[in-house]
Amino acid sequence: MTFGFASSPAVPVPEPPASSELYADSDHRLARMLEPSEWSAAGIPLLRNPREVVSGLHARHRPTPATAVVAVLDADERLRASASFSRRATVTDGWVFRNALLTQLRRVIPHDLRRRTPVRTAVLLYCRDGDARWTQEDGAWMWGLRDACTLHGLRCGAYITLTRDGWQVLGEGRGGRRPSSGSQPEELGEADLPAIRTGGAASEVLRRAAAR
Repeated sequence: MTFGFASSPAVPVPEPPASSELYADSDHRLARMLEPSEWSAAGIPLLRNPREVVSGLHARHRPTPATAVVAVLDADERLRASASFSRRATVTDGWVFRNALLTQLRRVIPHDLRRRTPVRTAVLLYCRDGDARWTQEDGAWMWGLRDACTLHGLRCGAYITLTRDGWQVLGEGRGGRRPSSGSQPEELGEADLPAIRTGGAASEVLRRAAAR
């Protein structure tokens, strides 16, 4: 099993557009999100063992509320790359979330960039406050994940929320009570648990967008 993590901070991070372009009005932001029905109709591939994927990412990254974990899986659902970062933007906008995800994907698995036929799948685990019901923030993350996968050359995979109620694969109705946003990570073997690193650059994109 191989893992990719954020590389040197010297890698340039794309600047977000001016606030007048990015946040023209709330209607534009609402257009950059997906409803659960739209997500279900998009043909997102099902995870064969979602609890194993969730438990593995929870143990590696130990997410707290407002933390996103993007992971890249191969055809056998083995983890090939992953990164975590904090959501700092005060505005819920799929465009901002997409750019944050792209920043991480380009660092942890750059060789898949613009591949004509995707061979790997990206999934997103988002730890947040509140209950398991869908929110507009979830819809923006869904939009951002789908668009980032299209631009990067990956299949768009599951969007998973981690809350106090447990975990849930949105659009599928599958979930469980553990892990949750407040539970302790399950222990993994030393061979399966590499040093954990986080993607600070994506957090910086969100911070700059929030400041505008």
